Amino acid sequence: MLSPNHEGINRLMTGTTTVGIVVNDGVVLATDRRVTAGYYIAHRKRGVKIWKIDNHVAATMSGGVADLQKVLDALTSVAAQYKIETGKPISIRALANYASLIVFSSRPYIYLVHMIFGGWDPDEGPVIYMLDFFGTLTRETEFMSTGSGSPTAFGVLEDGYRRDMNIDDAIRLAVRAVRSAIYHDPGSGEGVDVVVITKDGYKEIDSTPYIKELTR
Repeated sequence: MLSPNHEGINRLMTGTTTVGIVVNDGVVLATDRRVTAGYYIAHRKRGVKIWKIDNHVAATMSGGVADLQKVLDALTSVAAQYKIETGKPISIRALANYASLIVFSSRPYIYLVHMIFGGWDPDEGPVIYMLDFFGTLTRETEFMSTGSGSPTAFGVLEDGYRRDMNIDDAIRLAVRAVRSAIYHDPGSGEGVDVVVITKDGYKEIDSTPYIKELTR
């Protein structure tokens, strides 16, 4: 954790693009793969930025790796414990609120985390929430993007989003948003990871066919 006055906080919080889209049939999460440390490209192979919390919920990761791992480890444990004790998956609202309490309670220090929680809630259906490093939590009804590439991604999402689009079209939109950010943001790169969560559960998607469509 860093002090809120730490001079490097703004620099450390940049360097990625994450996207979350909610449609009637489920949620699509997508991220780039580049791992940076400030202005240094730390990993050019595949930095995984989507964390599976349970079969019905996952989170995108933007910020400090150690801080993200600490918060997401805690959430994964809580989700597993809840399922063992009740026999049911934890609600995404409860999970996101718990994450908000963890981050908020760290003040005056700050967890360097910026996450999009998305999934198929047992009671509410497809939902996404955004959590920032002050503990602010908001439910998003359409889409969200975080990271240094988010201004470009938001432009693509605003132009192409429809609530009644099917999952396949939502994947296309998410891939296009992240790929566009990669072209314009030096902190994003190395390809696109995609996850879909529906009432049938969590599924990783190969983005290669969707990227090829964009390059024809």
